Amino acid sequence: MRRDGVREPWVVGVSGASGTPYAAAVISGLLDAGEPVDLIVSRAARLTLLDETGRPFRDAHWVDDLAGWLGRDLGDADVRHWPAGDLAAGPSSGSYRVRGMAVVPASTAACAGIAIGLSKDLLQRSAEVNLKERRPVVVVPRETPVTRSHLEHLISLHDAGAVVLPASPGFYGAGASASAQQLVDFIAGKVLDALGVPHTLFRRWSGELGAARD
Repeated sequence: MRRDGVREPWVVGVSGASGTPYAAAVISGLLDAGEPVDLIVSRAARLTLLDETGRPFRDAHWVDDLAGWLGRDLGDADVRHWPAGDLAAGPSSGSYRVRGMAVVPASTAACAGIAIGLSKDLLQRSAEVNLKERRPVVVVPRETPVTRSHLEHLISLHDAGAVVLPASPGFYGAGASASAQQLVDFIAGKVLDALGVPHTLFRRWSGELGAARD
């Protein structure tokens, strides 16, 4: 989206927790909606991505690597990549215009770092900036079970204004026959809902028995 001719992307931060398909679905959903994306992939996330998909993510080849990961031709998609170690990057400053941020998946380490303002890398710094600027921030923790300290960090994020959206897919609608992609898309759709971005990733509850619900 551009306002007054100025690019205003959504920042998507991918941390090292298992769940890179969630990140791919969120990124694809934003691009399908015509939204610009600024992407930050942490060092740990690159290892997870390689383990879960067999695909690398390299700064020098990020366009090709992202296209392979998403399984789509990026074409004229408005995507910008920022290395996680670049603390002078645009998203590190509150004066850099963005619409908000999703951290998906959000590892316990990333949640803790954001909650206490550690700014260990660009992902954590960008999330902290968006919180202080009162922009939408959605954090998608996936790890389970959780410790007391993790719960306390999630409460801190909630109190700071973030939407804490655990990767807990619903089985209604498709039921027991739901495919893995349907379950992934359910979470991605809930993330886009929290950001206010339209999508068709899942069927919505209509009030009729047998229909999908939230």
